[in-house]
Amino acid sequence: MRLLVINPNTTAEMTESVAAAARLAARPGTEIVALNPPEGPASIQGPEDGAAALPGLFALFDAEVVEKGGYDGLIIACFDDTGLLDLKDRSPVPVIGIGEAGYHAAMLAGRLFSVVTTLAVSVPVLEENIARYGFASRCAKVRAAGVPVLDLEFAREVAERKVAEEAERAIAEDDCDAIVLGCAGMADLARDMRMRFGIPVVDGVAAAVTLAEALASAGLGAVGRGERR
Repeated sequence: MRLLVINPNTTAEMTESVAAAARLAARPGTEIVALNPPEGPASIQGPEDGAAALPGLFALFDAEVVEKGGYDGLIIACFDDTGLLDLKDRSPVPVIGIGEAGYHAAMLAGRLFSVVTTLAVSVPVLEENIARYGFASRCAKVRAAGVPVLDLEFAREVAERKVAEEAERAIAEDDCDAIVLGCAGMADLARDMRMRFGIPVVDGVAAAVTLAEALASAGLGAVGRGERR
């Protein structure tokens, strides 16, 4: 099995971190290819950055999936699920966003989840996605830890502390029994936080890899919008 993971921002260090998390979650025999566009925003923080990332994301999708091919699934490694619904309509293989996957995993693992994301500017985007997917009744709250996305790569210690503190507040205040980490750069925090808090803490990267593998194995992959009709 071969999965393509696209980080829609241009920060190669984040792409490498996401690739490591995806490979750790993958089954033996699953190949992970992780790429990012050469042009676009360095991080995606809010709707303006998301819109600015779309040209590079779509160009990379066309080059890798449409023209080159050879993948069994595509994962969009931005928790905003940047471009996800457009690519679902166009893709010949399953496309999964790490936000979408994280919510599904949290609902299977618990009753009510809260999301801990980076900055407040991202909260409305995630709330809109959750409502669009039909998950609003299972989400207690979307919280911001006050951490810029790139701090998860370049100011790691402080960023980790702020994310954990916000997760602790969510558990105390939201009546949630699962936490979803709302950024691809938080992928390697999930295990330690599960041990610390004793509840499911979901990394969307790992959830997306697992779901992509399951869809491909079950023969449930998309065959392209035109062919499905």
